[in-house]
Amino acid sequence: MAQLVEKSSMDKSALANRIGTVAANVEKVIFGKHHEVELALVALVCRGHILVEDVPGTGKTVLAKAIARSLGCSFRRIQFTPDLLPSDVTGVSIFNQRTSTFEFRPGPIMSQIVLADEINRATPKTQSALLESMEEHQVTVDGTTYQLPEPFLVMATQNPIEYEGTFPLPEAQLDRFFIRLQLGYPKDREEVAILDAQRVIHPLETIEQVLSAEELLQAQSAVKDIHIAEQVKSYVVAIVNATRSHPDVYLGASPRGSLALARASAAFALLQGRDFVLPDDVKQLAAPTLSHRLILQPQARLKDLAATTVIAEVLASVPVELSPTAARA
Repeated sequence: MAQLVEKSSMDKSALANRIGTVAANVEKVIFGKHHEVELALVALVCRGHILVEDVPGTGKTVLAKAIARSLGCSFRRIQFTPDLLPSDVTGVSIFNQRTSTFEFRPGPIMSQIVLADEINRATPKTQSALLESMEEHQVTVDGTTYQLPEPFLVMATQNPIEYEGTFPLPEAQLDRFFIRLQLGYPKDREEVAILDAQRVIHPLETIEQVLSAEELLQAQSAVKDIHIAEQVKSYVVAIVNATRSHPDVYLGASPRGSLALARASAAFALLQGRDFVLPDDVKQLAAPTLSHRLILQPQARLKDLAATTVIAEVLASVPVELSPTAARA
């Protein structure tokens, strides 16, 4: 038994090191954003999708391309506009006059990593074309279902400042994003490093594959083996329940939020080389996994209260009833 535990720990440590090489590779082009890059990898390991909400020019597209190149995955970018049709995303069946049959022409969604750029600029009908692919990893066109390649990740972006000509994402679609993150502006020294790095050639051109798709699938399977103690599970549920009863929240996180928080915490533990989840893992992942799932009260929105502030208040109010050894039990 001891040998099995030791071997399992070595496997987790080796996987953490391999995924760490992806983070280091991406950070060659995304400077000073280690935590944000780590969050993106957490979503990738959990087979989840990412919503990046930030102003233009902060590196959202570069992040998606760098991850795709580091994994050797196929990459497609969809520029969402008001005239974009669902068939422009999923694909369309075209009649072939030579064979007198309909042939399916796959859309850009049939890629391993898809960047849905400015997703809130498309109409709700086009936005909904992503729902099936994000949840079931498949698309249905003219009654025929096509499986998407593995691994599969949708990274959507939206500008939180400019709302003219946009269509806010419905709650059902927001709930399907595993993590929401913001890159933010770099610090002064990091921005100087960006200027130096791009003086001759964009560093994205030098990014090479450091992890295979098979190794990523192995990491995705390994997350299921990360131990979550009963007390930690209760802590996750208590946090989610607290969002439902918070006075500034109209609608709290759903059970999908509980699942996302637990899985993200397990993936974060794996990235640290551990085979068990700590309450601190849950605290770190609470805001990225839950904040976009909350609907605030109208008076809270008038006060410009952020959902992340609500999550911080919830974490401060929910006690951690866990002994030092309980996480391993």
